[in-house]
Amino acid sequence: MITSRFVRQSLLMLCLSLIVACARISVSSEYTPEVGQDGKDVAWVPTCQELVDKMLHVAKVTPQDFVVDLGSGDGCLVITAAKRGARSMGIEYNPDMVALSMRNAAREGVAGKAQFIQGDIFETDFSQATVITMFLLESLNLQLRPQILNLKPGTRVVSNTFTMGEWTADQVATVEDSDCSSYSKAYLWIAPAKVEGTWKFPQGELTLEQHFQTFSGALKSGSKSVSVTDGKLNGDLATFTIGNVKYTGRVSGNTMKGTYESGGSTLQWSATMVGKKM
Repeated sequence: MITSRFVRQSLLMLCLSLIVACARISVSSEYTPEVGQDGKDVAWVPTCQELVDKMLHVAKVTPQDFVVDLGSGDGCLVITAAKRGARSMGIEYNPDMVALSMRNAAREGVAGKAQFIQGDIFETDFSQATVITMFLLESLNLQLRPQILNLKPGTRVVSNTFTMGEWTADQVATVEDSDCSSYSKAYLWIAPAKVEGTWKFPQGELTLEQHFQTFSGALKSGSKSVSVTDGKLNGDLATFTIGNVKYTGRVSGNTMKGTYESGGSTLQWSATMVGKKM
């Protein structure tokens, strides 16, 4: 009996030792990324928390937003957006990073709001996002730019450090924290509506040429032509001046309508696109 009990206790201790050893092996083998490690398109460098917060701040992220991070790495930005109450998703090519991000989200208690998928940012649909974030090289931003310009007007796009070429940012914010000294700028763009083309306007034919979020053109009425100046788009909100009259309106597909001031009165106007520039 004593021998049998001793054997059972020995076996129990052996099993417990194996469980502890396996647990230690599991913890020690958990994937840990290295700064500068190669990725599909760029080397991985983490974004400091202060800049993550700044990027989400300039994008004015709210619980109503759907934030998509292109190349989400360890998931920091996606998790922070989820903590703000937003639904968020990271697209990451490295499956080990995806698994790490999922574990990080679970530890932070936001696994239900933060989603991570393994995929190529150039092949994955992110058209439903209201906010796009990224930490990519400018050359990659330029590759993505046509797709971004086709997003719903008003979509906010924030880049860590790298710009979009000649597409001027709508806002630039800088973090002064020393931990962010190498990568400290957040660039914000707001996807503009498309207005380039010919519009049927109450006073005649309105022809517009667009350069990202700015536009110019002319209003032709009979033999008379008046320049369109100060054209600016903030998402679907358009403001411009014809002569000395300032117009404000919303763009919705091939229609545009709003108000202008004349003789102390606020009047309504509307326009319909009748020809797009090819």
